[in-house]
Order: sequence, then C-alpha cells, then structure tokens
Amino acid sequence: MIQQQATIRFNTQVAPDCFHLGLACGDELVKAVPGQFVMVQVGNRNTPLLRRPFSICGRLHGPGRTAGGIELLIKVVGQGTRSLTRMGVGDTVNLLGPLGHGFRVAPDHRTIYLAAGGIGIAPIRFLANDLIAAGVAPVDCHLFLGGRSQMDLLCREEFKALGISVTVTTDDGSDGDQCLITDPLEIAIQDHRPDIVYACGPPGMLACIAGIAERRKVRCQVSIETMMACGMGVCLGCAVESRQQQDTYLHACIHGPVFNVEDLKFEP
Repeated sequence: MIQQQATIRFNTQVAPDCFHLGLACGDELVKAVPGQFVMVQVGNRNTPLLRRPFSICGRLHGPGRTAGGIELLIKVVGQGTRSLTRMGVGDTVNLLGPLGHGFRVAPDHRTIYLAAGGIGIAPIRFLANDLIAAGVAPVDCHLFLGGRSQMDLLCREEFKALGISVTVTTDDGSDGDQCLITDPLEIAIQDHRPDIVYACGPPGMLACIAGIAERRKVRCQVSIETMMACGMGVCLGCAVESRQQQDTYLHACIHGPVFNVEDLKFEP
C-alpha cells in the first residue's frame, strides 16, 4: 500500500450519472489485482471530505501497451463523487492503495460465470480482462449483467469485444428481460454448472447469488460494496457478519472486499 498523486488522463461520461476515469500513477498501483480498491482524496487538504473507496476497473495502458496507471468507474452519489467527476485532464488526485484482497483464480477454473449489478461491473471488468490475458477462453466465460434500467448497463460492449457472451436484464424492461439478473443466472447454473461464479453488486443481489451457489454447490466469490472511511481497518465502519464464527465480524477493507460466500452471513 502506498500513497501517491495520480494525474487524470481522461474523465469520460459513460452514462447520465457515471464516469470513466483514467489515472496515470506509479508501479505499485499498477500491480493491483482485480477486486482490490483505492481510497481517493476528492478534495484538498482544507476540505473536510473523507477519502472515497473505488474498485479498480482496469489498468491504464501507455505507449506499447505498457501499464501506466489504473482506471475507475465513478457513480455520482454525493458531493465527493460529484467533485471528482468535474475534474479535468491534467488535474491530480491523491490515492491510497492498492487495498484489500482481490479475486482468487485457480487453475482448475475452466467454466466461469461473472455477475454484476450496476456499478458492480467495475471489478468484474478488471477480472475479465485479466482472465482473458491469462489464457482463459472467452467461450468459457459468461457475463450476467443487470441494472435498474438500460442506463445502468455499463461496459457491455467491452465484454463482447473480448468474446465473452452477455445476458442482460433490467428492472424496468428497457433492455433485456424484465427480471432480476439472478433469475437467468440460476437457470444457467442448473443447465450448465460452472466451476465458479464471481459477482459484485448490491447486497440483495449478492445474498441471492450466495443462496443459489449454496443450493447448487457451486464455488462463489463476491466483492462487497459497502461504505468505508479509512480503507485500512481503523474506523471499523465496513463490518460484515461472519458466518463461520458467531457474533464475529469481518471488515471489507482488510479481510475483503472479496469473500468466499460461505464466509459471510447474508441478511435474509
């Protein structure tokens, strides 16, 4: 983990309330693995704003395809994220990271299902690119992408460009089937059982996927989306209940944000 300044290389709006940022930074951050995150100082030293946590969604490539930075997906939800999305090329932000534990990929993972809801696509995008770069056949991967509406479906064309097939659902029926993304996911697991499922999205979605994985006896790792103030286990604000030990809590910033589903107790 290091703290460093990063320079904005691009800040592109990709949806009404979502932006794609490219940040040029040092080697340590470039070595991050899918599932890890950074804490971004969105104000200056004179502002009271806390750092904001963002999953790394990819590596920023420089000349000759060498890694020269990281990419983030930002959804505007308040003052801090709004300030960040208004910054321009050449502006600098202070980063702390890479933080947390990422997805764990085993050599025997051949058939892989990816599931993302809304802005949860960020670490899944990073993971997909690394899987394909590592030699996993695109035909052996499938993305299940859900959102409230068509505007929440991010990065779909990037997955298709990798050769990964995509199933889409929306709550309002504006794109794909009008249902929860967990519906086609469970059908697919029943019809063609994968070696593992990797998922990131809202708590309800992850709880449902955890239940499906348990019923179908499929390995599953989830990246937890939660508020955190420090990213280093000091504030204890990102506590999640452990399933393995009663009345014990884990912390998304230091024990996660990626967990095996059997390690977590999800709300019913």
